This record gives sequence, structure tokens and C-alpha cells, in this order.
Amino acid sequence: MRARGNENAARGDRGRDFWPRRPLEHALQRRGAGPRRAPPRATLSLPRRQRATPHTQNAAAADAPITFERAQAKSTMFEATLQKASTLKKVIEAIKDLVTDGNIEVSETGMNLQAMDSSHVSLVSLVLHTDMFEHFRCDRNVTLGINLPNFAKILKCSGNDDSVTLKAQDDGENLAIVFESEGQERVSEFELKLMDIDAESLGIPDQDYNTNVKMSSAEFQRIVRDMTVLGDTCSIGCTKEGVKFSVSGDLGQGNITLRQTNSVDKEEEAVTIEMDEPVELNFALRYLGFFTKASPLCPRVTISMSPDVPIVVAYNVGGEKDTEGAGSLSFYLAPKIDEE
Repeated sequence: MRARGNENAARGDRGRDFWPRRPLEHALQRRGAGPRRAPPRATLSLPRRQRATPHTQNAAAADAPITFERAQAKSTMFEATLQKASTLKKVIEAIKDLVTDGNIEVSETGMNLQAMDSSHVSLVSLVLHTDMFEHFRCDRNVTLGINLPNFAKILKCSGNDDSVTLKAQDDGENLAIVFESEGQERVSEFELKLMDIDAESLGIPDQDYNTNVKMSSAEFQRIVRDMTVLGDTCSIGCTKEGVKFSVSGDLGQGNITLRQTNSVDKEEEAVTIEMDEPVELNFALRYLGFFTKASPLCPRVTISMSPDVPIVVAYNVGGEKDTEGAGSLSFYLAPKIDEE
């Protein structure tokens, strides 16, 4: 897969993977031991066609007996209907600029996607449980290799109140996408070609974080946007006084402090802090900006930190406020290490 974005920026962050001076995948539990391999590449396998000449065609017609075979129809092994296509549209829009190609794993429990960016500095984890769908059927586990930018283009063809149905056949080469209007007077059908993506599955270890901050997702997006004006690295620190965002660059420096507020007019604007010990880490604003594209999914965001481990920026999907919904979209980002 071709790396997206500024190559120099990617190289600058590559040495700052998950745990200090260790690549991102070493911060996760590999499924299956083995030597470290190069970043996975997306490959598209196409069936080979044997070229027939007029001579071979005539010979086959003369020698081969005439037989009639009934075509075996492929049965649909996966079908899921989401009442609001706009929800799936927001999810794919939030991750398509960070991850180009990804494998969506479908099972009887739901759908999930796990993929790293091209520089192996951040990781995306998407989980959609069956409770989120109006109808969900999966006869057997299946892997759908999808180009996310192309998927996003098709999802843009849906209306805000349309429902979306995803279908995949047994050993099929396409993902069927059907949009239906609320009154079913308009039905749109599309097909997206599937890909064979060679991606290694990584297990995310259970981690107890020292600090958990819950705040307005719109406020977090605005803070990241304001920080980007002055520099490319944001320092996030949490103490008893509150959570502090700082930046320093060639143009100057700035900081924004949010104090814990429980009694506010709007509940989604409250800031709650759960902290065992103070923590302060540095992160690339470029990636934090990618993460905040998920703000339309949920009015609340949860930020979890511990010393020397990746930060987690998590949004609920299909839930209200900061309650656990029927799905989640989590971003993991390795902290920057000060090179002395």
C-alpha cells in the first residue's frame, strides 16, 4: 500500500512508535510468533484467463461431447441492514484518510476492523455489534477486503434517512450495497469490488490506564485545530487541577486548560477526570487531527493515558452521550519520545 501524506512527516514519526524506541506492532500481541516482516501490502488477485485460438476452439468443439450443466447459484452468506446509512457513512469518513485498505472481519457477533496507518504509528479499531443492526445474518466467518476511500464514495450516494444493506455471497468478488429511502419509494443498488489484503492481525492487550478524561468531542476537535496553528506536537498533561493541552512552535506557544466540571447546563459539555497519578505525554497533532474526524459520531470522547504507552481516543457508535453504545471506534497513537 502506498503511504499517504507527507513522506518526511511519516519518517519523522516512524521512530516514535508505541513504546519508546520500539515499533508499534511490538506494543501489541502478535497472533503467531515469527520474525518481524515488512509492512503488509495490499494485493488484488485476479483470475487467469486462458487465451483460446481458432484452432483450439474448433478442436474443442469437434472432440468435446455436448453436455449441459446447471449453473450453481451462489448463496448469500452475509447480510446486514443498518437503519441509518448516515452512521456507517460517518464511521468510514472518520478513518478513510488514516487507513486506505482494510479487512472487515464479519462473524456472528458483528463486524470489526483493525488496521494500522502506513507509518505504523497509529492504529484504528472499529467494533460494530449485532445490536446495532436492524437485521444481521452471518452463516460463517468472512473477511471483506475493502478500499475505504472507494467505500466512502459509494456511501455518499445515500440520503440522510436512507437505510443501508450490505450483502456478500459465498466466495463472491463484490460487496453489494443497497440504499432504501424511508418510504421505500427509492432503492439504489451498488457493488464494490473486494480485495485480497495481506494484513497481519494484531491483538490489543488489556491495559489499565492511569488517567481517563471524558469531554465534549466538539471541544476536543477545536482544541486540536487551534493547537495545529502553532506547532506540530501537542503535550497533553493531566493533574489534579485539570487536563492541559500545550504547544510550542516557531510562531509561538500556547496552552489550554480544562478543569473538571460536573454541574453544567449541557451534560455533553461536562469534563470528568479519573486519575491515579499525574501524566504528561507528547503526540503528533497531525494524527490527533485525523482522530477528531470521528466527532460527528458521538458528542462525547474518552481520552485514556498512561506513561510510555499509546494514548487511546475512543468514540461510541450507536450510543447516546458517553454511555456504551452498540459499537465503538478507538484510535491508538504512540507518544513522541524526546531524543536527547
